[in-house]
Amino acid sequence: MTIVALAPIDLAALLCSRVCHDAIGPVGAIVNGLEVLEDEKDMQMREVAVEMIKKSAASASARLQFCRLAFGAAGSIGAAVDTGDAESVTRGLIANERVSLVWNPTRQYAAKSKVKLLLNLNLIALSAIPRGGVVTVDLTGQDETLAIRVEAKGPKARLAHGVVELLAGRAESGAVDAHTIQPFFAGLVARDCGMEVAIVAGPETVTLEARPAKAVAA
Repeated sequence: MTIVALAPIDLAALLCSRVCHDAIGPVGAIVNGLEVLEDEKDMQMREVAVEMIKKSAASASARLQFCRLAFGAAGSIGAAVDTGDAESVTRGLIANERVSLVWNPTRQYAAKSKVKLLLNLNLIALSAIPRGGVVTVDLTGQDETLAIRVEAKGPKARLAHGVVELLAGRAESGAVDAHTIQPFFAGLVARDCGMEVAIVAGPETVTLEARPAKAVAA
């Protein structure tokens, strides 16, 4: 495995590509629905188009809200973020998916970088259960002792190829693209906030845990 050296401008470009990829599907569906409304005279078809537009607009909004918190600034430098907001955007993201979310933590304010890490681990967990299932989120401790645990459980749950290496900043080819930037970015965020991510894969279960690096070393 080769350590990936990514220039800041390339990181920004790849993250923008990822966000556009997430938004283009529902936005395209909105455009299609509007075209139907322009051309279609049948009231039943128009009602179907309106419903499609509403559903797609809600999906686009949910995805952008999630991406804003997971990838964007989401407040001033050094700001703390309400973990309740992280729960809200995650629930919005999976609203139309075959996934249930069990969110056990009580609300607290946590460092922005740690909330970003939590959301990015949620994305990795969701990608591990493409056939649907349950994602369970737990937080223990607070501030410097905060630890994150995200479990994905579902039929044939498994991580995509290379995710473990990407979290560690490595890749077989020595490069990342728009398809692999998200777990790579999650690893960058983890190291930035002094945390290490461990992954345990079991029968139909993938568990991701992030703990302070000092606690892991001890």
